Amino acid sequence: MTTTPVIAIAYHSGHGHTAVLAEAVRDGAAGTGAEVHLIKVDEITDEQWELLDRADAIVFGSPTYMGTASGAFHVFAEATSKRWFGQDWNDKLAAGFTNSGSKSGDKLHTLQFFQILAAQHGMHWVSLGLRPGWNSATASENDLNRLGVFTGAAAQTNVDEGPDGVHKSDIATAEHLGRRVTETARTFTTGRAARAA
Repeated sequence: MTTTPVIAIAYHSGHGHTAVLAEAVRDGAAGTGAEVHLIKVDEITDEQWELLDRADAIVFGSPTYMGTASGAFHVFAEATSKRWFGQDWNDKLAAGFTNSGSKSGDKLHTLQFFQILAAQHGMHWVSLGLRPGWNSATASENDLNRLGVFTGAAAQTNVDEGPDGVHKSDIATAEHLGRRVTETARTFTTGRAARAA
């Protein structure tokens, strides 16, 4: 029994860098056979809220500004409280990605914010599932997960570079996250279908 997972990527991008990562997550998910929807949370429509409601997995994305997700993403997060009251997203999968100008930049806090949001909705968090790269003398900045983050896909882009400056290994890491979320969603949806049969 094969099912097509529905993956929604709910993200905000202030200057285009996080949009590059959102597209990479999309490409990884679509390349693994998912139906994928990109949703800009600062322009979200009623139809897109419905897409989120029917998705098997929601991947949250935002730049890290001042140690947390952007203000626009926080507005979206608060608006999800309408779904929280009915636990409409209970047992969906969730994952996340972020970008900042600094190697650390407190990106972990943004990813933890996403995790807590997902937990409040009763969702299941999908980690990056990669060991850290670029942490030995023989490693390279071109390794997957070059920043060594386990929680989600983390990227660093120099503050004086545009979206074309997003590091290629960070893009590849985001693609990996899209594939991982899709495969996990396929396992969940196949299991649910088998239980219902």
